[in-house]
Amino acid sequence: MGSFSIWHWLIVLVIVMLIFGTKKLRNVGQDLGGAVKGFKDGMKEANADKPAEEAQPTQQVGGHTIDVEVKEKTKS
Repeated sequence: MGSFSIWHWLIVLVIVMLIFGTKKLRNVGQDLGGAVKGFKDGMKEANADKPAEEAQPTQQVGGHTIDVEVKEKTKS
């Protein structure tokens, strides 16, 4: 009922090509491809910018684990 056959899609494609022309459709395809590529590159850069998490040392005292954080001392 709600689905279209291959003939419906071919007729729609021919009408779109007649209205916009192949050059315009090619430009739209290139713009869309460039946008997708830019998005993927941006996602890769965002993941590369994150610093690696440093492992925090742990210390065991009397069978209990104590999490410690090392801080640098500054001279005042």
